[in-house]
This record gives sequence, C-alpha cells and structure tokens, in this order.
Amino acid sequence: MSSSPVSPTVLPTVSRFYQRWLAAAPDRAVKIDELSQLSLADIDLADYLRKEAENSLPLVRSMRRLRNLLVCTLIRRDLEGKANLAEVVTTMTRFADFAIQQHMAELYAEMVAAHGVPTGHESGLPQEMIVLAMGKQGGGELNVSSDIDLIFVYPEDGDTVAGPGQRSLSNHEFFIRIGKKLIAALAEITEDGYTFRVDMALRPNGNSGPLAASLGMVEQYLIVQGREWERYAWVKARAVTGRAEDIAALDAIVRPFVFRRYLDFGVIDAIRNMHAQIRAEVNRQERLHPDRSNNVKLGRGGIREIEFLAQVFQLIRGGRDAALRDRSTRTTLRIIAEKGLLSHAIVYQLLASYTFLRNLEHRLQYLDDAQTHTLPANDTDRQTVAEMMGLPDVATLLVQLEAHRQFVAGQFDEMFSDKTESSENDIDLQSSNECADPDNREAMVARFTALGFEAPEDATRRLIATWQAPRLQSLPEASRNRLQGLINSALPLIIQAASESSGGNQLATLGRLLDFLEAVARRSAYLSLLTEYPHTLARVIRMVHASGWAAKFLSQHPILLDELLDDRLRNAVFDPAALAADLDLQLAAAPGDTERQMDILREVHHVQLFHLLAQDLAGDLTVEKLADHLSALADTIVAATIKAVWQTVATRHREVPLFTVIAYGKLGGKELGYVSDLDVIFLYDDPDQEAPAQYAKLAQRFITWMTSHTSAGILFDIDTALRPDGASGMLVSSVSAFEKYQTSAAWVWEHQALTRARYCAGDLAIGQRFEQIREAVLRKERPADGPLKREVLAMRKRMVDAKPNHSALFDLKQDPGGMIDIEFIVQFLVLQHAAAYPELTANFGNIALLRICAELGLIDGPLSASVADAYRKYRKLQHQLRLQGQDLARIDPALVATEARQVRALWNSLFGEDVAS
Repeated sequence: MSSSPVSPTVLPTVSRFYQRWLAAAPDRAVKIDELSQLSLADIDLADYLRKEAENSLPLVRSMRRLRNLLVCTLIRRDLEGKANLAEVVTTMTRFADFAIQQHMAELYAEMVAAHGVPTGHESGLPQEMIVLAMGKQGGGELNVSSDIDLIFVYPEDGDTVAGPGQRSLSNHEFFIRIGKKLIAALAEITEDGYTFRVDMALRPNGNSGPLAASLGMVEQYLIVQGREWERYAWVKARAVTGRAEDIAALDAIVRPFVFRRYLDFGVIDAIRNMHAQIRAEVNRQERLHPDRSNNVKLGRGGIREIEFLAQVFQLIRGGRDAALRDRSTRTTLRIIAEKGLLSHAIVYQLLASYTFLRNLEHRLQYLDDAQTHTLPANDTDRQTVAEMMGLPDVATLLVQLEAHRQFVAGQFDEMFSDKTESSENDIDLQSSNECADPDNREAMVARFTALGFEAPEDATRRLIATWQAPRLQSLPEASRNRLQGLINSALPLIIQAASESSGGNQLATLGRLLDFLEAVARRSAYLSLLTEYPHTLARVIRMVHASGWAAKFLSQHPILLDELLDDRLRNAVFDPAALAADLDLQLAAAPGDTERQMDILREVHHVQLFHLLAQDLAGDLTVEKLADHLSALADTIVAATIKAVWQTVATRHREVPLFTVIAYGKLGGKELGYVSDLDVIFLYDDPDQEAPAQYAKLAQRFITWMTSHTSAGILFDIDTALRPDGASGMLVSSVSAFEKYQTSAAWVWEHQALTRARYCAGDLAIGQRFEQIREAVLRKERPADGPLKREVLAMRKRMVDAKPNHSALFDLKQDPGGMIDIEFIVQFLVLQHAAAYPELTANFGNIALLRICAELGLIDGPLSASVADAYRKYRKLQHQLRLQGQDLARIDPALVATEARQVRALWNSLFGEDVAS
C-alpha cells in the first residue's frame, strides 16, 4: 500500500475545466507554459495579480483570472508529476489568504471613505476586522476546488467617526456590511467565474447568528453555548487579517475553550458521536444516490477519519502540550509519532493514506473544477481518474482505494470504537447494578461471595460507604453510569491481582481503588479515560494492590493515569540530561507565568516519579538504583527551579547567578526516597555589594517554589537547618564565610553532616570550591584521645532521648542497632581517620565506606560486611513499609535480630560502650 506516485505521461487536457479555460483565450497557453516551470508555493502572488489587472481590470475580475490561472497550472504541474500534495495545498492556501487580504484592504478603504473609521468605545482605537480561516484553509491544506470556511470577528463595539458627508454606523453594522461585501467579492459568479465559494456556517450560532461578532460576543458564546464539535472546528482557526494585539486577544479567548488544561479523554466520545452523525448522513445520501458512493472525504476510512485521528490527540493533550496545537493534519500526525502517541509505522501509513486520498480528491475535482469527493458515475470518467492517479484501470484504483480505507478505518476503530459495548476486556456500562444499590445489601454480599472475596460482608460495607459518600451524591447520570461500570469491571480484577501477588489483600485493594475512584469521580475526563482504555483500569488495580502509597499518590495526581496508557512506563530509561533539556523548553514556553512554571516543575517531577514507581513495583529497580535515580531527579528539578526563579528577581544584577545549592542528608548521600525532604544550604561567591540581598531573595523564592501547594501539588519540603549557625544564621552564606565557620566554629555534628554533603545545582565553580573546603575540614587531624568520640556518643544519645520508641517493635531507623547507628559509625570513621586516609572523604555512601574502612584495617572485615548487609536489608524493609503507606519504619524485632546484634557489635568495638542504648 503506497500513496501512488502520479504518472508524468498524463496530459492536463484530461481535465475538462483545463480544456475550457485554455481554449477561451489565445494568450493562456503561453502564460501557463511559463508559470508551470515554477513551484507555485513560493511565487509572488501580488506580481501575478498586477499582470492579470492590466487594462485596469477591477480587483474582483483580476483575482478570478489569477485564481483560474493558478488552478490550471496546478492541474498541469500535478498531473505531469512536477508538483506534490504539499505544493498544491500550500499554493491554494496562500492564494486564499492573499485574496482575502487584498479584498479586505480595498473594501475597508471604501467603507471608511463612506462612513468614517470604526472606533472602539472603551479603547478609543481604530478597529479592524479579523477574518478567521477555518477548516482546511486554517490548517494550510486547502483543496483546489474547495470552498473556504470563514468567521468574521471585530475587537469591540463602538461607532465610526464620521466626517463631513459621511454617515456614521455602529461598528457592528460596519463590519457586517464589510463582511457581506467580502463574501460577494470572493464568491459571486461573474464572466470570469468566482474566486472562492464562502461558507459562514461555523460562526457563533451558525447561519442564524450575526455575520460578524465582537470579541466579547465570541467569548460569551464559547463559554455559554460552545459545543464539543465546535472545539474540533476551532482547532483550525487562523487569523488572516487583523491587528496582532487583537488576534492575541482572540487567541486568549479561544485557546482555553479548545484546549483544556487537563487531559480531556471525554472528547473521544464526543468525536465518536459527531462522526456517527456524519456517517449516517453519508450512508443516507449513498442509499438515495448509489452513483455517489466511494466518498473519499466523509466515507468509511476517508480523509475525515484521518483528521479526527489527528485532532483527538490535540483535543485531549493540546492544553498541556503546545506542540500539539499545530493546525496542519500532516504536521500533527508527525508530532504524534515523535511523542510516541502512535507508532512511527502507523503514522507513516496514515500519512501515505492521507496523501493517496487527497491526491484522489484533487483528481476528482480536476475534471470539472467541481467541489466533489465521490468517484464519478460514468465509466469513462472513472478510467480518466485512474489514469490521473498513475494506475492502469478502475479496478486497480478501487483495490488501492479499498486498502487505504481499510487501514484508516481500522485505526479509527481502534481509537473510537465504543468501549461500553460488552466484550471480554471492555467496560460494560450496561452490566448488573447489584453492586450499585446501597439498599440491596444482600445482593452485594452475594456478588462479592460469587467473585471469591474472602470477606464479602466487609467488602459490602466498604462499597456502600463509597456510594453514600457526599461527593458522589450529585454525580451526573452519565458519570454515575461510568463509575458503576468501572466498579463492576474492577471487582474480578481485584481477585486476579490478589491471586497473582503474595503481597496486599483483597479488602485493602478494594478500599484503595474506591478511594481513588471517589477522588476522580467528579472529573468526567478521568472516568472517560478508564472507560475508553480498559487496560488502564487493570494497571491501576495492580498498582494500588502493590502499594498503599502508590494508591494515595495516584489519587492526589490522577493526571498520571495518562502514563498508564501504554508500556512506555515500564521501559522508560531515566535520563537526567534529556529531562533537563525538556524542562528548559517547557519553562521557556511560559515566560513570566510563575504559576504555570511552578506547575510544569511539579507535573514533570510527578511523571518521572511515577515512571520510577512503576518500575520499582515491577521489581525492575533495586533500592539503591531507585535512590540514585530519585536523587538525580531532585538535582535536575533543583537546577531548573534555581534558573527559573532567578528570572523572577527583577533587581538581579547579573544574568547567571554565582550561586550554588549544596545537598546534605539523604539527598547528599544519594539515598533519597519518594517522600524525602531536601536538606540543603545556599552558597554564593559574588563581590557585588548587592549580592547578599539578591541571593537571599533567590533562596527565599526557591523555597517558596519548592514547598507551595498549587493545583499540581507540591515539589519538596526544604530543610535549611544545616546552614551555618542553623535557624539563627543567614539563609545564604558566602563561600568565605562558610569556610571560616566550618574551620573555626562548627560543631562536631555539623562535620558529621558534612561527610554526606555534595554539590547539587547552580554554579559549578562554587561547587568545586565547596568540595575543597569539605575535604580540608574532614581531613583535619583529630587525636584518637580527643573529644570526637565523646561528642559523637553525646549526639547519638540526644537523638535516642528525643525520639524514644515505646512500642514493642524495632524502629529500623532510630533504635540502637539500626540505620542511624550505622551512619554514625561511618561518620566517626571518616572524621577520625581521613587525615591519614584521604580516600575516606569520597562521598561513596555508607556501604562502600564500610568496605574501604575494612580494607584499611580500621574495622573487622567480616563484621563490616555483615553490617553493610544489614544496612541493605534495613533500607529494603524501610522502603517496603513506606510503599505500604507507613510513616514509621517499625517491624517485629525478631525479623532483624541478627542484623541489629552485628551493628551493636561494631558500635561497641569502636566506642567501647553501648551509650546509644
């Protein structure tokens, strides 16, 4: 199946329109011979219009003559194989724009001469009409014999400022009159034909609405009356005339109507219904007129279905991804492939089918310059069309046409088939309502029992609580039906998830899923997504079964459902450099919009977190590798935030700040978890006298950007307590002040913290200077009989006293023999021995440093290995508990008795006493 190259042997005279035009005047053969040597997509239309206007022909006549010349030249170039589809549609679109602009300029001047300049009541500024090109002209893909769909908009109401001999009109009347004149100039049939037929049916209120509408009228209409099919139409809207500021104002009105800020999967059903109405009308026409079959535009597998396929992605995702707002069907399909929304192979074939169908459509129109989309009735014309397509006969044409239509129809059905019709994997909205009636408790219990739930009475109580939840009481009927269908479909999937996994239980999974569905039920788009893509519901169930924390995270950020649509989630490779570049592009697309930039950072972070979570739950990542990725993700977010925040500091004294973020704690040690806060300090090295105040402002705003709750959630909690002098110290420090503090005033516990500190983001040179200071401080000579051991013991005891564990469970982090003991052991070894063994200052992590210390003979080798294994086990257990939503990492002491004993043994070998107990 190919798009069928055109045979260069077909003569343009097979077009009856071409023959008639050529025979009407002797000079036309020379004109077309010259023009057909050029690519028409780039010619100077104004120059050719001047040539057609010789002998003082009025504009309406010269424009029609130019139109006929261009169409005939396109026919010739296309059939001779010199012009491709892109040239044909680009030429026709450019000419339509040109014709509108030329006529508008002339008509506006005539109207102003008669009535004065239309002026806005509020602004007092002259008003110009915005002519919006819709449909294929708006998308830059106009047919040779197509009509053009237009909408007329003017900025604001007011009156014309009339001078002597002029009669004032309201702006509304002025622009209605000019609109009528423009339509006549383009569409009236004269001795030279017409320029373009004009269709105004897409304007607000259609043919019953005013011919021209103010910006205020358009806004009111779209907000109050705008229908789903109009979103589809307005995707293509493109201003051909008007002032830039007025066009921008119109765009600000139209964009939120067309492109919703959330992922709008409800549009699938809306397009499905609209397409069904179109198909019904086409089928009716084909039954009444069998000779009009094979409609390549509106028929099954036709051009319109390809356009719908492209635009459904635009309407679903265009509000969040500006790249998907392109008006061209061909360009949009390529972007869809680049973003992985459809495979490159599918898009390649869709583009091939689109090219074939559009070329065929043009050849149908070439015959008589008629706006037709169906194969001709008589056999002779059908044979001519086949030859124009470079094919030997009608049979071959029909075979190729059917192949393309079958492919397109298959892709359309894949996207738009009604998932509410019962099948093995689909969501059945007509299923039994026995689990949707809280008053029919016995039926619910029977249903849960039949499905195999271990506690049907408890499951019934939980489901009844959901149906009686206040937020579900006022659900629209359509949403309630969808929710009912989703719950009915989910119940057997819960049983399946429980049987496939040893962790989790049925009742907990049911509760988590119902909490999630209750959280999203009032957003019909999410119910639509789960209904349109049933496999996504199964993935949600597996995820919430595996992790209570994942269930809560998904409920807080349901937009992440989009990430479950395909298998990219499991296969995505975390790439910090690519992520940083993508963040830069997204943030740059929202300059000056602080709220949007904060949301972008959160959305990107949540998506990446969700990818890692899915891989984690699937067992694809070790705890250590996950922590590495989460730490690198945090570094990337911090760096992007610093860069964006600095641009909001209006008084900034340099374009790139000499400012650095230093990571401590879990982030510094690259042991970050899903919900870890960030321990950071801020350093600068800038001699400018304004630097301290500017960087303090930067740090404060950075913390605000990180910690604020927006509609997209939160990024991180930030802890700056480890800065010099703690909470009483300055928020930002110069490098020299930091060095002085660390060498002469810092406490031992601050040096302990320094063992895990590292450069995170910002100026790299300052980061390198920090590392020099860190190494010098850590490698300072500390006598074996000095205060170090006593200070470490005292700090550990304070921590134990501050967070006593009164339960019978073992706290993996806080209790003696736990993770903090291991961290204190490593920190003590580094501080005590780094002067003699500088390799200990490398930030390799606790496990690697334990091994190095054993190799250096500082601690017992086998005991060191056992403690390292204990640390790994503790981290894994802590991680599993956090995934189940537990804040405190406490377990049965018997599960880690051996590990705790070995940690205590190493502790005692170093400190000689069990002070931590």
